[in-house]
Parts: sequence; structure tokens; C-alpha cells
Amino acid sequence: MAPLIAATLLAGCAGTPLPAERQARETNIRAGAQLGLGEPSAVLPELNPDSPPADFIRFALLNHPAVKAAYHDWHASISDIAPARALPDPQLTFEADITDTLMAFMPGLMFDFMSAGKRSAMAAELTAGSEVARRAFDAAVLRTAAEVRRAWIELAYAREAGELYEAAIGDLEEALALDNARFATVGMMASLEPQVRLQNQIAEHHSHHLAIEDRIAAARSRFKAALGLLPSDPDPAWPRAVLALTPLPSEDELWRRTLAANPELARMRAMVEMAVAGVEVARKTRTPDFSVGLMSDLKASPLMFRPSASLSLPVWREKIAETIAAAEARRDAAEARVTAEQLTMAAELARMLYMVREAERMLAYIDGTALPNLDRMSATAEAGYQTGAGGPGMITEARHMATLMRLDRLDALRERENAATDLLLMTADIAPSDLSAPADGDAHGS
Repeated sequence: MAPLIAATLLAGCAGTPLPAERQARETNIRAGAQLGLGEPSAVLPELNPDSPPADFIRFALLNHPAVKAAYHDWHASISDIAPARALPDPQLTFEADITDTLMAFMPGLMFDFMSAGKRSAMAAELTAGSEVARRAFDAAVLRTAAEVRRAWIELAYAREAGELYEAAIGDLEEALALDNARFATVGMMASLEPQVRLQNQIAEHHSHHLAIEDRIAAARSRFKAALGLLPSDPDPAWPRAVLALTPLPSEDELWRRTLAANPELARMRAMVEMAVAGVEVARKTRTPDFSVGLMSDLKASPLMFRPSASLSLPVWREKIAETIAAAEARRDAAEARVTAEQLTMAAELARMLYMVREAERMLAYIDGTALPNLDRMSATAEAGYQTGAGGPGMITEARHMATLMRLDRLDALRERENAATDLLLMTADIAPSDLSAPADGDAHGS
């Protein structure tokens, strides 16, 4: 009876969480509240065509299943800590002696004990593992925000490109009408070559315009998926997006933010801490474990008790040494991966800054030289036409060239903004501050 009473009393026992475990759980709860994963669930922001990109990003972070999956993985990693620091479950035992009749009936209870230091080390390793999962969650938040921004850029580009191709077609059709009128006036003395060239250009631009319409449809599908909406879900409000330059900090500031806030670097640093904790767990293998138990013969009179005990003997030195060596090697590998990732980040930062600067140089050339020159050419052609020194075709040609230059400008702006998105993702500066880095606020919300 005594073993049964002890088992009942122990059923409600709970261990004491480590401070780091409590902090991890509190951080997880706050993140869940921010994402509306508790009760009540989050209210998605109302979207309209004039909503800023931040509102669309907020909608995606509150709705996208990838963010929710990363959050629940993080929550699961925290829940794994308590079993690691707990004592093994007690065992009910039973033994009987039977000949012709039941000679002895001995129920009992057995406890396996692991040292508090070993259990603390195992809990510390899983706590560090929960930090790895937390950083994976941060990365999922930022990747989701970046995908919304890229889809927003693509949607804005396709819409503006479609408008410019429509303008280019209008310029060419006006030029063709003027050339047809001239041909009708001059007759056989006029050449058909300008008309054929204009017709070919118009047909080419119509082809580009149809391709842009397909691109808009694909961009909308991408944008809808980035918001976490299935094809069967109602369409969101399509933004009336206009591409514009996103301001960026200096190269030194970008690198400082990358080292401080990049979630991949943070995840690798957490993996180092996990490996360090793993070394401590490996060293604890030198500590013996033991078991104690007690059985009671209910048939005996007077009542007989049979205690039992066992002790593990970690005597295989090579096994212990190699276990520790393997854990230390994993720690060294994790530290090396952090340095390797920093080298990769530095190279990626340089590559993306080059793309930004190359696009900015092109934009400066178009805005400062090419378009002003084409505007002057158009004004000169108009003045010449009014004085009879030129034909109307020169006016439409200048307008058409300016429209094509604006298409080149739009291409350069899209490339620049995509590179800027990659930089903002690298520096963890792409998601709203209240939906990223809930614990330490080291990410810079934009």
C-alpha cells in the first residue's frame, strides 16, 4: 500500500524551470500574442488599394501559415525542456512466488535518479535549442515580409510598365497616322519604309503589352500567396503601387545591423550555445546514475519489506572521452560556421550594394541627362514644326524615345528596389517593429 500512496503523491510533482527557460517561454507567449495565435485570434488589418506596404506586410505576418508553423516549432522546442530536466518516471514493480499456491505477493515502487547537474545540463542544451528555433521563427517572419515586398515591387513594376507600353503604342499610332496622311498627300513619290517600320514597332509593343498583362496576372497570384491566401480565397485589394527609391543607411551601418540583427547569424550563434551546452552534457556522462526501490510482501506476516538499489558505473574511459571529444568538435564546428556565415554575409552585402549603386547610376543618367535631352529634342521638333522647318513625325519620334527611356528607368528602379529588399532582409529591417524580435528588439522595424 505504501508504494501506491507514494506514486499517487508523486503524480502531481513538477520541476522548477530554469531562468532561461522561463524567459524563453515568456518571449514565446508575447510573440504569440502579437501574432494573434492565442484567444482571441488576431484581427487582420483592413486593406485597400491605397494601403501602404507596411499594412500588407502586417496582414501577411498575421495570416501566413509559414509564420505560424515556425512559431509552433519554437513553442514545441520550449515544451521539450521540462521533460529533460525532470526525473525519470517512477516504476511500479511486481514480484510473486508461486508453487501450488501463491506464496508471496510483492508490489513495489522503483525510482531512477539522475544527478541534478546532469538534468540541468540537458535542460540547458534544450533551452539553447529553443533559441535556435526562436531565431528560425524570426527568419520566417522576415522572409515572409520580404516576399510581400518583392511581390509588391513586381506588381507595381508590371502596372507601370503596362501604362508605359500603352503610351508607346499611342505615340507610334499617332506617328503612323501622320505618315499615312503624308503618303496620301505625296502619293507614289513617298516611301513605304517608315510606315512598315512603325507598323512593326506597334505590333512589337502590342506583344510586349500582352506579355505585361500576363505578368500582372502572375504578379497578383504571387502577391496573393505572399499574403498567405489560397487561390480559392477572395482576392485582396490590389495595391495602386508606385515604385520609389527606398532610403538606405551607409555601408558601415548596414554591416553593423547585419552583425547585430541578422537572424541567420543569430541562429548560428544560438547553435554555438547549444553545442557548448552539449559539451557540458557530455562531461556529465562521468557522473553515475542510481535507482532505488522498495517492495512489500503483502502475504507475509509480519509484513516484509524488500529494498533494492543499483548504481551505474561509467568506467569505460574511452567511451566517455570520445563522447566529450565529439561534443567539443561539434562546438568548434558551430563556431567556425558563424565565421563562415559572416564571410558570406560580407560578400552578399558587397554584391547587393553594387547592384544598388549600379541602378542608382543608371537612374541618375536617365533623370539627369537622357530624359532632359529628349524633352529638349521634343521641344525643338515642335518649334520646328510650327515654323515649317520639320515634320510632325519628329515630334512623335522624340516622345516615343522618351517613353522607351522611362521603361529603362522603370527596369533600373525595379532592380534597385529588389536589391534594397535583400539588404533590408539581411539587416532584419523589413518587418514592422511590433511583429519582429519580441524579446530583445534588436531588429530594426521599418
